[in-house]
Amino acid sequence: MEAWLHSLMSLLALPTYGLSTLFIVSFISATLLPLGSEPALFGLLKLNPDLFWPAILVATAGNTLGGMVDWWIGYGAHKAVDRWKHSSVHIKALDWLQRLGPPGCLLAWLPVVGDPLCAVAGWLKLPFWPCTLYMAIGKFLRYLSMTWVLLQFFPGQL
Repeated sequence: MEAWLHSLMSLLALPTYGLSTLFIVSFISATLLPLGSEPALFGLLKLNPDLFWPAILVATAGNTLGGMVDWWIGYGAHKAVDRWKHSSVHIKALDWLQRLGPPGCLLAWLPVVGDPLCAVAGWLKLPFWPCTLYMAIGKFLRYLSMTWVLLQFFPGQL
C-alpha cells in the first residue's frame, strides 16, 4: 500500500506533471467534493511561472468540466429531490435560478454554493451549453482574479 501511495504521489507531482495534475484537481474540486484547486494552481505557477496562461486555461477547463458533471448530476437527480419540493427555501432558490436562467451559472465560482448551483441548473433542465458557457466565464474570472491576488501577496519569480 505504501509503495502504491508513493508511486501515485510521484505521478501527481506538480513539477513533473503540472498541467495534468492541475486539470484533475480542478475537475474534482468542481464536483460536490470539498477540494480547492487554487492552491494547486498557485503552487504550479510558483514552480513554473512561464505556464501562467496555460495553467489558467487548464484550471478553467477542468473546473468547467466538473461543473458540467454537476449539471448532469442535477439533471438526473430531479425525481430524487421531489420530496423537498414544498420547502420554502427550496422554492425560493429554484425560483431565483429559474428567473436568472443560464446566466445564474456565472456564480458557479462561488465557494460552497457554486458547485451545487450547477447541479440545480441541471435539475431545472436549464439549457446545457449556455450554462456551460456561463460556468466557464465565471470560473475563468475566478482563477484569473485569485491568481492575481495571490501573486500580489506572495510575489516571487513571476
